[in-house]
Amino acid sequence: MKTISIQQVKKKLKSENGWWEAPHAIPVNYSGWSPRPYLALLYPLITDRSINRAVVLMGPRRVGKTVMIHHAINKLIKQGIAPDHICYVSIDHPIYNGLNLDDFLELYMEITGIDYHADEVYFFFDEIQYLKEWERYLKTIVDRCPTAKCIVSGSAAAALRLKSSESGAGRFTDFLLPPLTFYEYLHLLDKLDLIEISEDQDGDLPRDFQVDNIEEFNRNFLDYINYGGYPEVIFSDKIKADPGRFIKNDIIDKVLLRDLPGLYGIQDIQELNYLFTTLAYNTANEVSLNELSQNSGIAKNTIKKYIEYLEAAFLVRLVHRVDRNAKRFKRANFFKIYLTNPSIRTALFSPATPDDENLGDLVETAIFSQWFHSKGLLHYARWNSGEVDIVKLDEKNQSVSWAVEVKWSDRFYDRPKELKSLVSFCHAQQLTHPLVTTISKQGSKVIENVHVNYFPASLYCFALGYNIIAGKFKTTTKPSIGKNK
Repeated sequence: MKTISIQQVKKKLKSENGWWEAPHAIPVNYSGWSPRPYLALLYPLITDRSINRAVVLMGPRRVGKTVMIHHAINKLIKQGIAPDHICYVSIDHPIYNGLNLDDFLELYMEITGIDYHADEVYFFFDEIQYLKEWERYLKTIVDRCPTAKCIVSGSAAAALRLKSSESGAGRFTDFLLPPLTFYEYLHLLDKLDLIEISEDQDGDLPRDFQVDNIEEFNRNFLDYINYGGYPEVIFSDKIKADPGRFIKNDIIDKVLLRDLPGLYGIQDIQELNYLFTTLAYNTANEVSLNELSQNSGIAKNTIKKYIEYLEAAFLVRLVHRVDRNAKRFKRANFFKIYLTNPSIRTALFSPATPDDENLGDLVETAIFSQWFHSKGLLHYARWNSGEVDIVKLDEKNQSVSWAVEVKWSDRFYDRPKELKSLVSFCHAQQLTHPLVTTISKQGSKVIENVHVNYFPASLYCFALGYNIIAGKFKTTTKPSIGKNK
């Protein structure tokens, strides 16, 4: 039986790095895509050599991590980095089985003649989770080879984050790439002309977002809810015709049937699949452990573990409940589950229509998904007589920083006195300027000394995504939502 020779491995490595021979030979299947705006946040971490750290790029399947890596490589070359000082390796290719990171560095040096101990080089290791003990090897490289800048990526966000935290403290910088934000969705489709963005006088953060045709903007927002989570989907009419086949087969099933069982030794895959389907159908709704256990026949401790796994795999996010006084409950029996993007639900069941009775839940999911990059303390408030959808707690003193009530209706703009729960919560927390989303109305009204700002949900969703890029990239000032006219 023939074995794979080291020459074959070198040949494969050279084929993955076409720019070594042709300076701009980035594969057309990557160069043909427009870069995600998130590249503006990742690229400074790649080029920063003031701190000797590796970058761990993680995120769910099919959100464009490999494409972003190649866009970063292309940008490095255009900014003067010698092409042969950049090495890309797709770790999941079977030909590399049995090799560790040190082996790849040595092969690179043999092929190019460049000493990575002395010269500044960039190593990109894609799908790193397929390499056993990757974190140990990466930690060693960071410690002994300051000239080698390593960027690793992977879809198994759970394992990556765990091992990065355990082994890479002070040596790894985590970067989470979420599904597309609504801002990125319009940007990639070249539809930013639908909205006017005005910056403040200092040219800092945008202070005003204006839309001339809110009906057309909302139609695009509905398309985003149905198809907007994954770059491949938004450009393919064929996939849009059957999004369930792509999202379920290529994303959900691979996570539920392969990634999670492999990582955590889950035996009953059907049980996990049933729970996820139930949670997906109830996105943005409050659920309880007791009810989930009774309906599924799954033990509560097992449900807790499954939810942790699903959250770590970046399919869902659990949001804890606080009371009217913003205090956490000792027993977290009730909580909300949000999908990381609403198109997962529409793919599993059916695309939403303008009169869909579940559209409000999907709008809330879309808004919440814009915050999934954040490590901030987002909660929802519920007590016997009321609820507020999104509550941000200050990490230092656990006080409430702001509150948002998500509505897909203009009713509460016309009948502000019906916002009794929100006003009551603001009085209890001494909040003066909460935000309420609408379908189309924008403005401000005073209700019992509470200044309620109204903002179209689609515009608010866009503003959040935009300010993630503008806020983190331009300034450390807290991103604003926009001012009312």
